[in-house]
Amino acid sequence: MAKGLGSKGHEALGAFFNNQTSTEEIQHVAIKDCRPNPYQPRKQFEQEALEELKQSIAEHGILQPLIVRKSIKGYEIVVGERRFRAAQKAGLTHVPAIAREMTDEQMMEIALLENLQREDLSPIEEAKSYEKLIEDLGVTQDELSKRLGKSRSHIANLIRLLALPKAVTDKINEGTLSMGHGRALLGVKDQDLQLELVKKIEAESLNVRQVERLIHEMTNRPSKKKDKKPRDIFLQEREKNLKERLGTSVKIHKGKRKGKIEIEFTNNEDLERIIDLFADKD
Repeated sequence: MAKGLGSKGHEALGAFFNNQTSTEEIQHVAIKDCRPNPYQPRKQFEQEALEELKQSIAEHGILQPLIVRKSIKGYEIVVGERRFRAAQKAGLTHVPAIAREMTDEQMMEIALLENLQREDLSPIEEAKSYEKLIEDLGVTQDELSKRLGKSRSHIANLIRLLALPKAVTDKINEGTLSMGHGRALLGVKDQDLQLELVKKIEAESLNVRQVERLIHEMTNRPSKKKDKKPRDIFLQEREKNLKERLGTSVKIHKGKRKGKIEIEFTNNEDLERIIDLFADKD
């Protein structure tokens, strides 16, 4: 789950919610005219929690109005998507809402701030939100950190998780792997190896420290020597012929400019025998 907001983020969110003017009225808008915030960072909603909220709404109604933005197709939900979804489940046709004018940038920022305050986002959802804000708002990580009251290192570390394969980020989203597991896996550059490690983490219930130790051992092993190229078939055939003629082991080494032949002998008599075989018999 995401960590809570810093003081700057709380100030920004508080200012937004406390900015209700006397001209703002609570309307009862049709659910069919509402659609979710297109900039909603949260992609997964816990069904059990939604069911509990549905029961509460069915019994007590919606106690806090949604905040929406008027659009050409009706209303876009800025804050209160969980209440909206639960109201749909409860069979309501209308929901209380306050309509406000705001830019796309404001919608993105408020949606992220609300979810961060509630600590509802997974690390990957939070990371994608930061990345989108940086891109769409044209700000740096440092500027965004000051704007949201989050540390720059926290934002940077989360965004780095997006470099992991989708199969891994899906596991983090589901809660199967933690943010710490993800950060450890970033120490492995080979994606196939990352996926193999994920299987091992799940099979053996490895904690983050164990994964870090495993990766450290893997990355600090002496590298294996590259396999030698297959030997020249011509040389192998000549070695075989000489071995048969001389009755001993023969190795032919071919270099770029010159080569050498190694002939094995066991004692002086064996050496004389081999020399005699090379001697001119005529």
